[in-house]
Amino acid sequence: MILGLDHVAVGATDIEAATRAFTALLGRQPERRDGEAWFQLPNMALRLTPGEADAIVGLSFRSDDPDADLTLMTRRGLTAAGSGLDAAGIPVALSPANERPISAPTQDVASAVAALDHVVVRTRNIDRAVANFGGRLGLDLRLDRANEAWGARQLFFRCGGAVVEFGASLKSPPSDEPDSFGGLAWRVTDPDAAHARIAAAGFDVSEVRTGRKPGTKVFTVRSGVPGAPSLMIQQGAED
Repeated sequence: MILGLDHVAVGATDIEAATRAFTALLGRQPERRDGEAWFQLPNMALRLTPGEADAIVGLSFRSDDPDADLTLMTRRGLTAAGSGLDAAGIPVALSPANERPISAPTQDVASAVAALDHVVVRTRNIDRAVANFGGRLGLDLRLDRANEAWGARQLFFRCGGAVVEFGASLKSPPSDEPDSFGGLAWRVTDPDAAHARIAAAGFDVSEVRTGRKPGTKVFTVRSGVPGAPSLMIQQGAED
């Protein structure tokens, strides 16, 4: 069974530039491995890998038996793709559980990114997303929310210490178009300290503002992050 999110893979056309950018964004030092850069956080890792475009290229989930789970999930209807799976356009891999040291902060801990809050996936077929990520992968669907004012329906799948969020427009009919990645939301403990550090590093950031969810504070990193649009969020005390 799936135990949690192991890592998010991001492709980079210039791995050195991308590594510098994410070091500055996350406020953490990477580990270099086989031409890739890894940033380990308490609930997952970010893996930068050379690619043909700057983009999020896949999700890897921790499993207690990757080979058995791969067989089970293909039997349930997911498509095998290389050594992993294709979930309606979202590449999925399965990794054995492992322990890696947390990436050291570049400055003070308070201003560094503390964890991944959620991955955003865009979909034109919300029922297919429920079937793939809830039924076939077996993730825990914690919330299915429609908001007419925003014109959106959202699904929130809890996966260990992170969330995979799907968003669909209520203004468009369902279609068979593949799903796509929308971005990453990072958790911070001190949004003002994180905002000051990231702005000083040269990123274009919005002001710190109250989030849509009660008790949260957020700010957007509007540019400078290769391939992964980024939001910083401080969750409320209950989270």
